[in-house]
Amino acid sequence: MEPLSILLLILGYFGLLILISYLISKKDEGNDAFFKANKNSPWYLVAFGMIGASLSGVTFISVPGKVEASQFVYFQLVLGYIVGYFVIGTVLLPLYYRLNLTSIYTYLGDRFGNNAYKTGAWFFIISRTVGSNLRLMLVADVLQTLVFDKLNVPYWITVSVTILLIWVYTNKSGIKTIIWTDTLQTFFMLASVVFCIVIVSQDLGLNISTISGFIAESDFSKTFFFEDISSPNYFWKQFLSGAFIAIVMTGLDQDMMQKNLTCRSLKDAQKNMFWFTIVLTFVNFLFLVMGLLFTEYAVKYNIDAHKDQLFPILANEYLGVGVAFFFILGLIAAAYSSADSALTSLTTSFSIDILEIEKKYDNIKQVVIRKQIHKMFVVVSVLVILGFKYFVEDASIIDKVLKFAGFTYGPLLGLYSFGLFTKWKVKDKWVPIVAIFAVISSVILNLKSKAWFGFEFGFEILIVNGLLTFIGLMLIRRR
Repeated sequence: MEPLSILLLILGYFGLLILISYLISKKDEGNDAFFKANKNSPWYLVAFGMIGASLSGVTFISVPGKVEASQFVYFQLVLGYIVGYFVIGTVLLPLYYRLNLTSIYTYLGDRFGNNAYKTGAWFFIISRTVGSNLRLMLVADVLQTLVFDKLNVPYWITVSVTILLIWVYTNKSGIKTIIWTDTLQTFFMLASVVFCIVIVSQDLGLNISTISGFIAESDFSKTFFFEDISSPNYFWKQFLSGAFIAIVMTGLDQDMMQKNLTCRSLKDAQKNMFWFTIVLTFVNFLFLVMGLLFTEYAVKYNIDAHKDQLFPILANEYLGVGVAFFFILGLIAAAYSSADSALTSLTTSFSIDILEIEKKYDNIKQVVIRKQIHKMFVVVSVLVILGFKYFVEDASIIDKVLKFAGFTYGPLLGLYSFGLFTKWKVKDKWVPIVAIFAVISSVILNLKSKAWFGFEFGFEILIVNGLLTFIGLMLIRRR
């Protein structure tokens, strides 16, 4: 596709989202709509929209790009997600609904004290600020290469305008708007994946009766790795890491739980988690299948396209205008369905957890402050993306996101585990120190474990981090 055509597609896409936002928010701009969607969201819309928010542009590009080097190892992680989502539906959601929470970190304040509450909120804010903007950076890089470099538009303008447009359609009604826009964006993303699989399968001479055999016989479809326990790809490392990643990056994450808490009842929220789990597992498998087919296509025609560049190069240079169109459509749908909810949840957490606006101000003042915080996170997002772009060495984005999550979500895992599975109180003033010590210790272990023990940590560093936090909380418990 020509750069101008892609630009028109992007502008048309944003125009549709802004129209939906206008229709939904014109009657309600209050904080109850922005933070909780008036607790009136249909569970099936929440479930479907959460798929797009969970996958993001990272899954759309990095997961298919990893197949060449890692085969289907990622699906071991996905199978672990199922266990994690079960824990969320049966343990965490009943807790959140019983306490009638707007921010899930309010629980930490009730259970331990104000320092634990602020610690949990700050770790979420740091985690989501970095993680969501790493995801968005990947998409910005692709769009810069395909469109804006050719139009001589600087990278910083691309990033700034993208995030500003997200702010435009989330500014008024926040999560109430996102429930609807994410549903539309998830549909576009899934339609894009299916279309791309169909087209590349045809180019490889496959049809519905032969594609499963082709996948099974491919050198890139190995899924289970039991051979080397010290390898990061070892099954039980991946599976257990997946379970805990799901718990912390969904169940202990304000971004994802804010959507669940907009459902009308606990029963609806649990139905949402059940169907979300089934569909998300299948969709992740589709992404791996797409990665396998694209890799086989590149090998067959001796095309130099690897890792995060595999999908963009094949879609835009080899597979025709139709695939290029759906690639761009799916990419922006995946990216913005994740970025818009992140911007809203960060605004929610900072407003409620850090500034405590619900306790300190009347409704009119709350809205004014919330809008200021929303703008602040627009600026922060731009600065984070530009910082990573220019000062951090390149690597597969999905590895960056999941590894970073292991360090920053670990204290949340430890805090919630201690709160739910013990009855001990703690010396609240020491909680931030315990959390920071756990993170520093995990970073050191991750860097030195191979030299010290001949063992290399993968995503399971999250479990170690949570365990260190749990032990630290035991040491500061009240006698």
